[in-house]
Amino acid sequence: MYTLYSDQRSGNSYKVRLALARLGIPFELVEVDILQGASRTPEFLAKNPNGHVPLLEVAPNRYLAESNAILWYVAGGTTLAPEDRIERAEALQWMFFEQHSLEPNIGAAYFWLALVKGGRDLQQHALEDWMENGYRALGVMEMHLASTRRFFVANHFTIADIALYAYTQVANQADFDLARYPAIRDWLARVEAEAGHVAMAWQPQALAAAQ
Repeated sequence: MYTLYSDQRSGNSYKVRLALARLGIPFELVEVDILQGASRTPEFLAKNPNGHVPLLEVAPNRYLAESNAILWYVAGGTTLAPEDRIERAEALQWMFFEQHSLEPNIGAAYFWLALVKGGRDLQQHALEDWMENGYRALGVMEMHLASTRRFFVANHFTIADIALYAYTQVANQADFDLARYPAIRDWLARVEAEAGHVAMAWQPQALAAAQ
């Protein structure tokens, strides 16, 4: 069984929890409080020298880091990971976009505004750039979805949608107004209607108790 080192509040960690839940893959969850420095301890750094969550133990003492790499690993061989050459490249394209344009802006704003006490004052100098670049990223997503696409790649739900969904669904907690993005709002609803979908607060034992 996989062991997932995850912070419940982290969008990157949520991606992996959502994919595992969506695929019905059992896993043990280890909560790592990044705000308390739990990912910077010698014990954790021995597992992931980069000191970030999520981290997936795929075999005894073998660890896989980086949320989008983990998504490709757990979803391999399923419909969530496109096998067609161009669709696979398109999924990678959007997952690179997520890490380059979405997460550094909306993700950073969410972390400092929603999770860190006093974060707004501490990062006042960065807020304008986060908002400008975050809205630019949302505009790119809106334009793509508005052209009759239900999902980002392959006309069905994939790990590209999971990667983009994690921080977009908390954008409103970071001062981003999604009212101007109807295609994104419709897409969020479609993702949430997918079988096996779980919310950010979900933990695997909650699923077990419900069965």
